[in-house]
Amino acid sequence: MNLIDIYIQEVTRRLPEKSRDDIALELRSTIEDMLPENYAEKEVKEVLGNLGNPASLASEYSDRPMYLIGPRYFDTYMTLLKIVIPIVAILAFLVIVVENVISYSGEEDIVNGIINVIILILGHGIWGMFSAAMETFFWITLVFAILERKDTSKSKSPLTPGWTEWTPDDLKSISLISKEKKISTGDIFGHLLWIAIFISVYFNAGHLLGVYEKVQGKIELITPTFNQEVLHSYWLIVIVALIIEIAFVFYKLILRQWTSKLAIMNTVRNIVSTIVFIIVFSNDQLINEEFYMYLEDLLQLSFELKNSFIIIIIVLWLFLSILDIVQGFRKANTK
Repeated sequence: MNLIDIYIQEVTRRLPEKSRDDIALELRSTIEDMLPENYAEKEVKEVLGNLGNPASLASEYSDRPMYLIGPRYFDTYMTLLKIVIPIVAILAFLVIVVENVISYSGEEDIVNGIINVIILILGHGIWGMFSAAMETFFWITLVFAILERKDTSKSKSPLTPGWTEWTPDDLKSISLISKEKKISTGDIFGHLLWIAIFISVYFNAGHLLGVYEKVQGKIELITPTFNQEVLHSYWLIVIVALIIEIAFVFYKLILRQWTSKLAIMNTVRNIVSTIVFIIVFSNDQLINEEFYMYLEDLLQLSFELKNSFIIIIIVLWLFLSILDIVQGFRKANTK
């Protein structure tokens, strides 16, 4: 096991991505200068011990403050802020866009009308995004500040600054993560964004999705795609599936790499979501008959679309779920 590589990994993963490579080169050069020519593991441990805890050394390279939220929670706190705030801001902006587009009357000149809608969207959208982001920042910070002050435990986990004395032997409990196994912040962000969009659409599908037409100068939903009452009737099993989905995302956030346990959890959440999806989509009343008729007329089909549409959707979902399960185990077994 290369303790130097793991030590550098544990330092640089706590730093901004743009500076990681430069600091890694600098730190490696510093460590090699401190070692004799034919060094052994004993000398490596001595040098790394002199450099100190990777988390403490990372804080020296970084200019970020650690006062309100201490080192024990700071990494998780910052990661959540970077993931959750953009999601909330994007959703707030999308809600404002949809509201303004749907409420557009079209009575004034087309060019002026479009300009007015754009101005309204930009003005209300920016303010809505800012308000949502600030509120999210406040509540996340408050929760972590309370955790910081209420936590009186004496953690003995490795790489926890200020709680136990760090030694280079702690690195032996950590594996060097390959690029194939790493879970990026972008992956977690995308997953949470998808969950947030799904929740918003699921509980408002009957008012958002469907065929829109202009009626008396206003754009209105004429033929909804889904029967909202049918969707609401399955709310309990959908919530259960969403809880498993959210738990899976936060488990990814904690591990930050693919493991056998994560691959198994990924399989479980795919099986649960697939069962729920099939149950919901197997209901004949889920999709409005008028919407099927609209598609048949639009596509000029000579056969009934209903059964074929449901089968195609379910088969596609099954294919994507199996593919995701296989990829999960492939990443977990990568060396």
